[in-house]
Amino acid sequence: MLKALKIHEMDNVAVVLGNVEKGEDVILSNESLNCIQAKDMIPVYHKISLTEIPEDGPVYKYGEIIGLASRLIQKGEHVHEHNVKSVLKTNN
Repeated sequence: MLKALKIHEMDNVAVVLGNVEKGEDVILSNESLNCIQAKDMIPVYHKISLTEIPEDGPVYKYGEIIGLASRLIQKGEHVHEHNVKSVLKTNN
């Protein structure tokens, strides 16, 4: 059963399609990554890291940068506002 969806080939996160328990294997939609073990409990429709993302490294979803890692994010971790910072740009 599919548990997470990688939306774009450039993405380094996937969206979980149901609540995921810590230690649970998450089956991914991408053929090159069959399964990843969750390091945290992840609520439905939140993101799981598909790779290690270094501090200040870009977080990709939809093939676009949606934020920067505020700290090292390990593969399988819950990715959300507790470990991602905004990259909003303003015109001055």
